[in-house]
Parts: sequence; structure tokens; C-alpha cells
Amino acid sequence: MEVILAKTAGFCFGVDRAVSRAAGEAEKTDGPVYTYGPLVHNEEVIRDLESKGIRAVTAEELEGLDGGTVIIRAHGIPKAEQEKLVLHGFKVVDLTCPFVKRIHRIVQEASEAGRTVVITGNKDHPEVKGIVGWCGGKAIVIADESGIPEIPQDAPVTVVSQTTFNYKKFKELVEKISERSYNKHVVNTICNATQERQTEAGAIAERADVMIVIGGRESSNTQKLFEICRSACPRTYYIQTPDDLKTLSFAPVSSVGITAGASTPNNIIQEVYSHVRGKQ
Repeated sequence: MEVILAKTAGFCFGVDRAVSRAAGEAEKTDGPVYTYGPLVHNEEVIRDLESKGIRAVTAEELEGLDGGTVIIRAHGIPKAEQEKLVLHGFKVVDLTCPFVKRIHRIVQEASEAGRTVVITGNKDHPEVKGIVGWCGGKAIVIADESGIPEIPQDAPVTVVSQTTFNYKKFKELVEKISERSYNKHVVNTICNATQERQTEAGAIAERADVMIVIGGRESSNTQKLFEICRSACPRTYYIQTPDDLKTLSFAPVSSVGITAGASTPNNIIQEVYSHVRGKQ
């Protein structure tokens, strides 16, 4: 049985940066260290950070805390919430992914110029909530064509995207928006690593009999990978750890593909790869 492991599987630049710097911050800081919400969407990573003394807390929990270091997660947070942390006396370490910070700058400038900001993505995702929070003016979040009628046709719009949004869907939505609006500025803010990961995963799924996608249940980019892989390979499974493989059967198949979300640790990917190879 052939086992195909995606070259792009695992930590992306932003996640690797956030996890390593958070761990470094905990080592050199005497006081308590918190993350504003989960640093990344992977339960195994969060547990490892907790073992290093880094605790994820909510905005409500922070209200009752007296000082300490607060790490802003890779997804970013709204501008007002970031300013509030400083006012409350916390030491703030901003580990927002640089690609997400770029979107914050784009939408802030667009809003200041009087443009309506259109964000393609999931309105409930922390990254999107953070982006909206950097828009001083009107912001519209759309996940599919049903949201397009909300976009004004008589006003200038700037279109950006959640970094982990499905690239194919983004292009389709931009085409639909173009049919309605002439005064638009489109910036493809989907992370290059996300595009490469989605393209490779789709290609592997097309040739595999079984596809395995590894990642946290709350991970948006992993969910997108699963959707892409399942459309090409009906026998696609979404797992979080090697333990989830115990209930899966791969026989009779000649090839199994494996990919993983951007916040999936390499040790888990390797364990899954070894487990699948051992089934031969």
C-alpha cells in the first residue's frame, strides 16, 4: 500500500512563530502568562502550552485578573480589545500572524478612506472577528453567494479574505461581486501556505483511495482541507490524534493520502504516518 504524506502538512509560519515565541515568553517571565483565547486551534498544542505554564483565558476571565503577561493569539483580536488590555495594565505580547496583521492594516486604511470592507470568511471565526474589529467603518462578512446582496453597489468596496478561506470559493465570490460592483478593490489575503496546502491536498486526494486529514476540530483551515479532500475522495477521514485511527479500516486499498492543518504538530503527523504504514 502506498502512503502519500503531503509536503505542506503541519505548522505554518504563523503558528510556528506563535508557539515558539509563546514558550520563550513563559521561560523568561516570572509572573503569570496567559493567551487571549486559544493561541491556535489545536487541543494538543494547547495542552503542551499549559504544561509550560501558559493558560488560555477568555476576555471575561481577564477582567478578574491582576496583571501578568497576555499573549495575543495567532488569529489576532479587535483593535479595541488590544487597547483595553494595555489600559488594564497587562504586558501585551502580540503574536498575531504577520499575514493577518497585513489584513488589519488594509481594512483600517480602507475604512479611513470611506470604503466598505467586504471579508470572505466565517463571521464566527476569531480571525474574522479580529479583522472586523480593525474596520473603523462598515464591514460585511460573506461566506457564500447569499451574502452578496448586502454589498452596496453605489459605494466603493475593498474585498479581503480570511487567510484560511477556500481559494477556489474566494475567486468565485470575487467574480460574483464584480458583476454587481464597479468601484471595487480586491486584495487576495489568503495565505500562500494555505493555497499551497489546499492545492497539494486536492491533488493527493484525487489519486488516493483513502484520505486522512489531521487537525483540531475548531481549526478552520483543517475543515477546508477536509472539504476539498472529500470532494475528490469520498473516503476522507478527519482525525485529531493517532488514537482516532483505531476505528478506521483501510483494506482493501492501494493508496492512502495524509495531510494536516496548519496548527497540527509534526509529531502527531509522523505518528499517524507510521501507524498507517504499519497496516501494510
